[in-house]
Amino acid sequence: MADDDKHLMTSSRTRLSYAQMTRLPEFEFHNPLATDEVMQSQTNGGGKQVSAGAPKKVEEEEEEDADVQDKRPSQPLDQELVGRNMFFKDGKKRIDYILAWSTEGKPEKLAHSQEARAVFEENLEQEGLKLEKDEKEGEEVHFLKVHAPYEVLTRYAEILKVRMPVKKSLDLDKIQQKYAKLELKYKCIQGPDLDKILIKLEGGGFHRRAVTPIKAVSTRLWDTMTNITKKVFTPFQLDEEVVKPIKRRFNVAYSRDKEYLFDIPEDREKYFDHATRSRIVNFILRRKSFSKAKEKAYSFGINKMIADGHYTDAFPLHEGHWKPGSADNERKLLFDYWANWRNCFKIQPLDHVRAYFGEKIAIYFAWLGFYMQMLIPASIIGLIVFIYGCVISGNSYPANEVCDKSKNFTMCPLCDFQCPYWKLSAACSHARASRIFDNNATVFFAIFMSFWGTLFLEFWKRKEAALQFKWDLTDFVTEEQPPRPEFLAKLEHITTYKEHPITGIKEPHLPFWRRRFPIYLMSWTAMLFLAFLAIIAVVGVIAYRISTLAALQVLTRNTPVTNSTFIATTAEVIYQNASLVTTVTAACINLLIIVILNIIYNRLAFWLTDMECLRTQKEYDDSITLKLFSLQFVNYYSSIIYIAFFKGRMVGRPGKYATLFGGRQEECEAGGCLIELCIQLAIIMTGKQLIVNNIVEILIPKVIKWIKRKIWPETKEQKMSRSPWEKDYRLQPAETTSLFYEYLEMILQFGFLTLFVAAFPLGPLFALINNILEIRFDAVKFTTQLRRPMAERVPDIGVWYSVLYGISRIAIISNAFIIALTSDFIPRLVYTMAYSPDGTLKGYVNQTLAVFNTSDFDEAHRPVFEGSDIVESCRYRDFRNPPDSDDPYEYSQMYWHVLAARFAFVVVFENVIVVITGLIAWLIPDVPAKLKLHIRREAYMSNEIIIKTELLRAKGETVGEEDIEKIIEDESQRYKTNDFGSMELVHRKSASPEAAENNVV
Repeated sequence: MADDDKHLMTSSRTRLSYAQMTRLPEFEFHNPLATDEVMQSQTNGGGKQVSAGAPKKVEEEEEEDADVQDKRPSQPLDQELVGRNMFFKDGKKRIDYILAWSTEGKPEKLAHSQEARAVFEENLEQEGLKLEKDEKEGEEVHFLKVHAPYEVLTRYAEILKVRMPVKKSLDLDKIQQKYAKLELKYKCIQGPDLDKILIKLEGGGFHRRAVTPIKAVSTRLWDTMTNITKKVFTPFQLDEEVVKPIKRRFNVAYSRDKEYLFDIPEDREKYFDHATRSRIVNFILRRKSFSKAKEKAYSFGINKMIADGHYTDAFPLHEGHWKPGSADNERKLLFDYWANWRNCFKIQPLDHVRAYFGEKIAIYFAWLGFYMQMLIPASIIGLIVFIYGCVISGNSYPANEVCDKSKNFTMCPLCDFQCPYWKLSAACSHARASRIFDNNATVFFAIFMSFWGTLFLEFWKRKEAALQFKWDLTDFVTEEQPPRPEFLAKLEHITTYKEHPITGIKEPHLPFWRRRFPIYLMSWTAMLFLAFLAIIAVVGVIAYRISTLAALQVLTRNTPVTNSTFIATTAEVIYQNASLVTTVTAACINLLIIVILNIIYNRLAFWLTDMECLRTQKEYDDSITLKLFSLQFVNYYSSIIYIAFFKGRMVGRPGKYATLFGGRQEECEAGGCLIELCIQLAIIMTGKQLIVNNIVEILIPKVIKWIKRKIWPETKEQKMSRSPWEKDYRLQPAETTSLFYEYLEMILQFGFLTLFVAAFPLGPLFALINNILEIRFDAVKFTTQLRRPMAERVPDIGVWYSVLYGISRIAIISNAFIIALTSDFIPRLVYTMAYSPDGTLKGYVNQTLAVFNTSDFDEAHRPVFEGSDIVESCRYRDFRNPPDSDDPYEYSQMYWHVLAARFAFVVVFENVIVVITGLIAWLIPDVPAKLKLHIRREAYMSNEIIIKTELLRAKGETVGEEDIEKIIEDESQRYKTNDFGSMELVHRKSASPEAAENNVV
């Protein structure tokens, strides 16, 4: 046996390897890569990735964005392509940031801007940054290239506590590999042979009997489920030979005094990755002054300079081009294997997204991908419920009774004066369609989606915890934000100053009651008025539905006799489907109104928020989020809420209808209001997201680009001569609100799915299809259409989690009332249990149709069309006594039974679901236990390594890699496993194994 192996076996106090001790669990059932993703990531950037396949010929019309270094159509295809020019003219200093300014404007304004830029650039150079200008004669826009030397990067990396990879000898992966041989030997040796190896230990002749750790049944079951899930998801993995996994390195906060810990290459300029470099430069740009006047204390920061017009934009460069034939680079890799449609069913390379765009954008795509994965089981269950509804719709007693012409149910007119009596059998198709969505399975699906919403949020918190660990966000500290440039600009005339409690700087101050309160009052009054506009629009659509339904009834009744088969058939189809035609056209009109109001709301919400003079960007973002979400909530959901909870509730009865503004209120159709709610949901949800949003995000930018090409044509030489920063400047700016609208769109979709899912079981499936497209559309936008955003660091999805949680709680109440009030589930249940002679739904339709004596019509509402006088009685949908009873037309006994059952169902459903979902949330920890252990273990190891190495250095000893390895080995021996496989900490080494047995905590 080799000496190293003997030493490992001697020093090991457990059958579990160190790799088993430190590995992370597969704690996400929905994601088979949970373990791999946690371990296969990086802290700060990644290596060069090589795309597969030979370069392809670039189409001539697409070369306007191509870099001259990337695209050389004249060169042979097998010639190696040179990457994008990312350096100063000397070819050594890397460009970390680009500042652009315009040369057009009034002379005095240009002179003032030039003076401000000169002061700003001088301050940047004093900070240690290197600058180089690109000023071409005749060009409207000039550029300033910014480079951060290694000394500046290390100084600010220490200030910002940037976590950097340590030397490979300190990496936990290497420690795991060190114990892999021992683990393999344990696995290969069975039975008594294993005991023989460990009964007698080397050096001293002490004996100890080893006990093989036994995994718990739950652990083995979970491992089995995880392995099965991995195999199922294998076809959806990207090829690791092409998109190489980014391994997470053991890292600690950077310190210039402890550089011996870090894996610094010979070329130190390559130590910090591109995203970290741009983040540090951006931090410096936001702090430097551009005025020497002491009275202008707030004339600092690149954001203020852009707001004042001294610069037009500031952005980091894209690292290459994305089109076929370009040199291999991270941007092209992301386009080929993330944004490309051929990979739309592949799992996203989130570590590469994070390395290129930063944590803020990566967390959005991680959340969106997780949301999409969680929609898969919901879509499957919803599709099964829909198929079940289709199967039973043809054999439903209520639907068959509606369609049975022999029943001869004559229904009361749908409007006064002109509308005729009609046969219930005319609503046959409507009743069968309603039965598809209104059945017992719908109740199960509503309960399932209530649990699904809770599980989604709880598992997302666990997923988020894993992302925070592998992206080094566990100890993230939010940076104190400076005042917004717009805030300072608006308050330049203010003479009242107040010291900020955090920064200690005196800032302009607006008294709350005299200045801020009137603005807030005006802002929220305007918000109420805007919300009232959406309600007025709903009332208008209601009026359209009532008038259109009456017009179609009159139109088909007054159709002249003709020999044309087409006209007669069309009139008959319209008559039989008048309610369906009215509902569909009203929903389309409502969708158009929603789109128009969205445009108005967006502009006014930003205007109102600007009026409030909020100090920081976070305060501004939170305020605009609250306003826009509130307005969009009313805009999207008001018509749906009306149909779900108010339509047909206060109609009255024939001869005594309730009126509003002189007109009758809307009634539910023969099949109930649930089918109308389903149609409304389908048109608004799918129409807005699948059609309108995609037109806005994809089609309109392409049309604008095509128009620009036609109006301002360029030669091929002009296109190829542009520098990389000129090309990036022509892209759309990556604004701070880019992700805001993406989140808002998905949150509204989540509201559709959870608040009204009982009416539309196919909602999750349509949402899944939309989100598959959405991920690729957004990926294409970020990689090809936008300038590269600054790599911002955020630990979570922010305020949106609270919004999601609030919606999931409201959804429980919403679905309870939809099932109780909108669907016929409760009336059917009451009928079968208390009124049906055989316990079935036979006779249910007759029981729900009240009788009205037409002689009780008053003259003001009596039908006047020819033949109406021969109808003696008609039926209407309600639970009321017949005209010959002691209390004619009053609510019947069944009405009160149904009403009591409905409210009992709401109370039971709400409380049971709330209690169970709360219990689920309590049982599922936000951070997996093994992940907590791993985080604590890594923090402990890093502290112990630093403490002991610093102690050696304090004694004047030279600390080499062998000394550090010895320290790590000593720390790794401080854990052992008990007989049940649990890890226990040993305080210190003992003289003998027997003594060690009694030295366990």
